[in-house]
Amino acid sequence: MPYYRTVGEIPRKRHTQFRQPDGSLYAEELMGQEGFSSDSSLLYHRHLPTAIVAAEEFTPPAWSRVPNLPLKPRHLRTHKLDTPGADPVLGRHPLLANDDVTISYVVADRPSPLYRNAVGDECLYVESGAAQIESTFGVLGVTAGDYVIIPTSVIHRIVPVAPVPLRLLTIEATGHIGPPKRYLSVRGQFLEHAPYCERDVRGPAEPLLVDGTDVEVLVRHRRGWTNHVYANHPFDVVGWDGHLYPWAFSIHDFEPITGRVHQPPPVHQTFEGPNFVICSFVPRKVDYHPQAIPVPYNHHNVDSDEMLFYTGGNYEARHGSGIEQGSISLHPSGFTHGPQPGAVERAIGVDYFDELAVMVDTFRPLDLCEPALSCEDAGYAWTWARNPGR
Repeated sequence: MPYYRTVGEIPRKRHTQFRQPDGSLYAEELMGQEGFSSDSSLLYHRHLPTAIVAAEEFTPPAWSRVPNLPLKPRHLRTHKLDTPGADPVLGRHPLLANDDVTISYVVADRPSPLYRNAVGDECLYVESGAAQIESTFGVLGVTAGDYVIIPTSVIHRIVPVAPVPLRLLTIEATGHIGPPKRYLSVRGQFLEHAPYCERDVRGPAEPLLVDGTDVEVLVRHRRGWTNHVYANHPFDVVGWDGHLYPWAFSIHDFEPITGRVHQPPPVHQTFEGPNFVICSFVPRKVDYHPQAIPVPYNHHNVDSDEMLFYTGGNYEARHGSGIEQGSISLHPSGFTHGPQPGAVERAIGVDYFDELAVMVDTFRPLDLCEPALSCEDAGYAWTWARNPGR
């Protein structure tokens, strides 16, 4: 993250003696990115964070992916994937994937195992419900509309806490996810033109201390999955400081950038990852030129696939296509996409859009996973030619 935080007890100088009440030393752990050349945090453990007593290969739920063939736009109805008794990690339904990112959906009603994703950062979007993200950095409460960024290799678990199931869109990268560089100063401060800032970002506020021995942690790594057994519970950090930690940001705090004529998707950008971007479409005043057409023009992003997750309001450009709460549309490169028939005329004179959606644009093609095929609306591709809302 682009700004410094300190939580709990830490010594005045880093890498100096910091002793526990019994006189023994706390164990330092530096978590850092890009080989000591980027963001890091320094954590102080009551026990050695290196002490494991067992390691066994773990077989995760199997899934595979196939190319988008024949090439066409797709509509996925994620609410058809409701599975009772799922947890927020192992219960994920992979939908779209390439070598940079995997996009999944999960409906969870029970806590996940302790989990470490050592492949890349994760961005979770909470469609509904609420959860606590427990980690070595503390507890982070999240609710509907929150994005959650969990940095690579942070040990955590996701605990649903609402009376309704937790619905998550999960975006798993093979690298790091953060604010676009154009929103930040050279020292990492959000600039004045950024649509959100440090005041909108939440992080853990106090340590989370849990006692326990022989504690299992599920690790996803670059060669598979392993179940590690730690000698002591990893939630034993009495304090930490730095720029690297799990953090949350509400889509409702995203301040939309508008103009006299239709603004292109980069104004909605919220995060960037390796070969993909994440954008937020929020309720906003729309184009105010007297002859403006508020909905998007037909467009063909020749270098990217576009995925949209519809999570609230009315998405005017898709009216009549069957899009509903929880829908995902995939508009691939090689296909010109745009508003449904009739949407352009209907939008003229409208001054406000009440819509909520999360977009992921990837710069390599997205493949389809089996759960996506099981919840696909097979007629979506033809709705521009024969549209009931016309």
